[in-house]
Amino acid sequence: MNRQTKRLLAKQQAAQEKGGGARPAPTPRVAPGGEKRKRTPPRQFLKEVRNELKKVAWPTRGEVTTYTVVVLVSVTFVTVYVFFLDLGFSKAVFKVFSR
Repeated sequence: MNRQTKRLLAKQQAAQEKGGGARPAPTPRVAPGGEKRKRTPPRQFLKEVRNELKKVAWPTRGEVTTYTVVVLVSVTFVTVYVFFLDLGFSKAVFKVFSR
């Protein structure tokens, strides 16, 4: 919880303790400069997205292939491990309750 939220909660609690049970009206959000924020037009938004994506350090084809193989091997190993754990526990439970 940040300071601003803590201050707001403290003000609300103080107002409730004084007997002012009604909540104050929420204040509209404003930009840091003091004026209301305007919506960004879709064209400008897409242009900014494209510029930001140009700054991304994209992996090479070899890196993507390596990462994919590592993920597939890891998922296969964990799946087999969980399968055998499940098999063992189910046999143990059936053995205990079959008596």
